[in-house]
Amino acid sequence: MGGALPKQYLPLAGRPLLAHTMSALAGHPEIDAVRAMIHPDDHGLYEKAAAGLALMDPADGGAGRQASVLNGLESLEAHAPDRVLIHDGVRPFVGARVIEEVLAALDHGPAAIAALPVADTLKKGVDGRVAGTVTRDGLWRAQTPQGFHFQAILEAHRQARGHELTDDAAVAERAGLPVSLVAGSEDNFKVTTPADFDRAERVLAGAGADIRVGTGFDAHRFRDGDQITLCGLKLRHDQGLAGHSDADVAIHALVDALLGAIGAGDIGQHFPPTD
Repeated sequence: MGGALPKQYLPLAGRPLLAHTMSALAGHPEIDAVRAMIHPDDHGLYEKAAAGLALMDPADGGAGRQASVLNGLESLEAHAPDRVLIHDGVRPFVGARVIEEVLAALDHGPAAIAALPVADTLKKGVDGRVAGTVTRDGLWRAQTPQGFHFQAILEAHRQARGHELTDDAAVAERAGLPVSLVAGSEDNFKVTTPADFDRAERVLAGAGADIRVGTGFDAHRFRDGDQITLCGLKLRHDQGLAGHSDADVAIHALVDALLGAIGAGDIGQHFPPTD
């Protein structure tokens, strides 16, 4: 991302990016506790991101991702959890369905990950030229959360010290643990580049836009009179409009549109001529 501030603390729709991620996890009924692994220098930034959330105290990460995860697992050992989810702090749009399916898969095996099948044609490139086409059959894009039986992944991480692997599923694979695949989500993307950050802003802007549409129509007969009321204004005219009220067709149509937009009937139901 560039810049002086680590991307997980950049403001996203008024809150640090990490706060959105931790909220999604901490708010899920099947997750008992959430612990963030953070840089030792970032405690002040983290406190702002964690404000108002029910979380475990953070723990300090290591020199890289794998060391950080191992630190996190070892910090939880005294709590003896049965299962653990490991999630990227910069995937703020993890949905409840993905969390639930990863957890459910752990009833049938020691490890499971969210993933999406590769849909694009893959090319191998050498020196800026295509050197071949790679078959996409059976290829998946790994996401997080990645779920594990706690003791199994802890031991696998301890055995993998010194081997830089790209995700926790690879650590499990190295230890011989079978890893199940469950359907991920295109919305569960990782914020890596400025373009990803812009996409995240658009997602949150759209989530807050509850757009509803209603239409209204009203009609009143002309009658003898000297004025017509429209939009609350009394306009001089050689006739008036007949009605049990002020016969303001403009306001009545607007009220009908508003009532229709919220699914609350029409003006005649709320203000009948018999009342």
